[in-house]
Amino acid sequence: MHYRRAKIPGATYFFTVVTHQRQSLFDNDSTIGLLRQAFRSVKTESPFTIDAIVILPDHLHCIWTLPDEDADFSSRWKRIKARFSRQCPHPYRQQPSSSRRSKGEHAIWQRRFWEHQIRNETDFRHHVDYIHYNPVKHGLVDSPQGWPYSSFHRYVKDGGYPAEWGAGGAIEFDEKIGYE
Repeated sequence: MHYRRAKIPGATYFFTVVTHQRQSLFDNDSTIGLLRQAFRSVKTESPFTIDAIVILPDHLHCIWTLPDEDADFSSRWKRIKARFSRQCPHPYRQQPSSSRRSKGEHAIWQRRFWEHQIRNETDFRHHVDYIHYNPVKHGLVDSPQGWPYSSFHRYVKDGGYPAEWGAGGAIEFDEKIGYE
């Protein structure tokens, strides 16, 4: 099956990117710092806006808005993954499969990523909430405020959420949010 990605210049997209075999790669400040450097470097070369993000030990979710004349999120992800992989400490590099080995790839990331084009403001808000609640969903913290690797803190500072949002009990999401 040939997968086609929707590519619309200037659009906003939700992404899920997962580590190879869900290894806990982002469980320390060092590797998260390397990932942030990779993002900054690629954003300098090919600008885009990160509207929301959360980095969990074995995956990340984010929402990007691309420039009006640009629809190429795939090459940005390819460069982010490659830059991070080149800097990633050896213990995190798993033995690649024979097909990856023949291409000189390291087994750090799953090959693909999940993307969803944000349709409207409601869709945007639901995905932002999903991103910020994700550390709670995975049992890593009791509230989004407790997870340091999230844009939740920026949203609180800017008045988008009260600091206690997501702490008062489970938040249910439409089953399609995050999996469309």
